[in-house]
Amino acid sequence: MTDSVFLPDPENKAKSVEAMFDRISGKYDRMNRLLTFRLDVAWRKAAVREIEGGPNALVIDLACGTGDMCNDLQAAGYTALGFDFSMGMLCNASTTAALTRADVLRLPLPDSCVDAVSCGFALRNFTGIEPFFAECARVLRPGGRLVVLDAGEPKSKILRFGHSLYFRKLVPFIGGLLSDRAAYSYLPASTAYLPEPHVVNNLIRAAGFRAVVHRRFGFGAIHRFVGTRT
Repeated sequence: MTDSVFLPDPENKAKSVEAMFDRISGKYDRMNRLLTFRLDVAWRKAAVREIEGGPNALVIDLACGTGDMCNDLQAAGYTALGFDFSMGMLCNASTTAALTRADVLRLPLPDSCVDAVSCGFALRNFTGIEPFFAECARVLRPGGRLVVLDAGEPKSKILRFGHSLYFRKLVPFIGGLLSDRAAYSYLPASTAYLPEPHVVNNLIRAAGFRAVVHRRFGFGAIHRFVGTRT
């Protein structure tokens, strides 16, 4: 099965992805709950627990979308700031956290100014993964945590078959009925942009992080990466 038919070329990726999220922003949260059977809520909360910051620690959520992760960060006692390049997502946000429209590869922040960085299910949407980790390292204070979630493939052949059937066939079908078929075809296909987990670990280390830990959830369909700024 070839997914490349759904993927924009590198030169047009940023504009294409931005326009896609603008289109689906109004139904994005409801679709996430439906398509993940509300497991996305648990995955985010588990990610927030990995931050281990002090009271009122400043945490930025990158590619924040409508602010779901920001809400979880605030509930954990952190001061949350969100950044996203989709104005549609920001306009449909449901959070009291401060949100800013920005390219997360070029954040409007000084060096070493935040205590932690979170990012949920967005690595594959960036035009570059290495520049993203470099920017996270730039804005983080020494000892600050980076916590990243994204999609993956189960290791088991049987589970991988079932996951592929649901993620690459049923998700686009449901997305087409309830929202935007092109967008919900892109989202599963875009996992092709993601390197293998061990490569992601190495990229995080190379950007200036130590104690990098990778963990799988959802029978391997979800990956979490955690690193500490050196």
